[in-house]
Amino acid sequence: MIPRHDPQLKAFASDNYAGVHPEILQAIADANGGHQISYGEDVYTEALQGVFRKHFGERAQTYPVFNGTAANVVSLRAMTAHWEAVICADTAHIHTDEGGAPEVAGGIKLLTVPTPDGKLTPELIDRQAWGFGDVHRAQPKVVSISNTTELGTLYTPAEIKAICDHAHQLGLLVHLDGSRLTNAAAALGVPMRELTTDAGVDVLSFGGTKIGLLYGEAVVVLNPEAASGVDYIRKTFMQLSSKMRFVSAQFEALLGGDLWLRNARQANAMGRRLAEAVSDIPGVVVPRPVEANAVFAILPAEVTERLQKRFRFYTWNEATGEVRWMCAFDTTEADVDAFAAAVAEEMGA
Repeated sequence: MIPRHDPQLKAFASDNYAGVHPEILQAIADANGGHQISYGEDVYTEALQGVFRKHFGERAQTYPVFNGTAANVVSLRAMTAHWEAVICADTAHIHTDEGGAPEVAGGIKLLTVPTPDGKLTPELIDRQAWGFGDVHRAQPKVVSISNTTELGTLYTPAEIKAICDHAHQLGLLVHLDGSRLTNAAAALGVPMRELTTDAGVDVLSFGGTKIGLLYGEAVVVLNPEAASGVDYIRKTFMQLSSKMRFVSAQFEALLGGDLWLRNARQANAMGRRLAEAVSDIPGVVVPRPVEANAVFAILPAEVTERLQKRFRFYTWNEATGEVRWMCAFDTTEADVDAFAAAVAEEMGA
């Protein structure tokens, strides 16, 4: 088959734009022969439990799903009763970019908190952690954080532990949206367990698509007492894959060795390279430090309009002119340099 697109073309809109890592494609091919029991009773999904436990501890229970929105909604539904609510930052993906799925599909009330950097703190949590026992108020039950955040910032292990300790003292559970957890761990130079299990996180949504998978994410229950009925919720939410071996085989290739770390380090390094390159261009403002693979910049509107005709990327805030550039595991130095040169050219036009 002749490709319908230019295989050399790269964009800076999302790490979801990237293709599939060759080692992941090979894992799918290797799992393809013969028949295996469907709906997760295959040998690959059985082995996957051990792969995740290597990273997140012996109590971890892993449930592959199709996509990140489902991982979040299934996780939060399993952690809450129908009268309970989830506290999150007002920039959280579950609030801004999932089409209302937590509310519409999950029936989950979100209690949002404004944050300057996309990160919650114990003090910010307290703005919504009230009204316990008040029948007129949705009862706070879960604190949901993202690492990395939607603003590209990182939580350190100490920051996550402080949130978990505070939440647990209030009788709340903690969910972590880890669509880019690999990038956070690589940037901080710590094991993923240190950002999750060891810090006190109860349930994790683990991302695979942004870091090289064809498709597939996972609900990882780190504290079995914190979530119930995940098997049934996954099925009723239409996320039980009949040929689950192909999701599980991908995760085994990603996490069984160091592929996740290699891919995350590459994406992060390209993010830093891009930030350094555009910071030297007169008129370009990078409003916050680049901590992983996301670069935010403020450009004149007319520059953004011209540049978007050459490279795909998204405008983050129309009012301020802020845009977001994402680097992926397959972004190269040449890709970054070509894009930075285009930015400089359009700024000088």
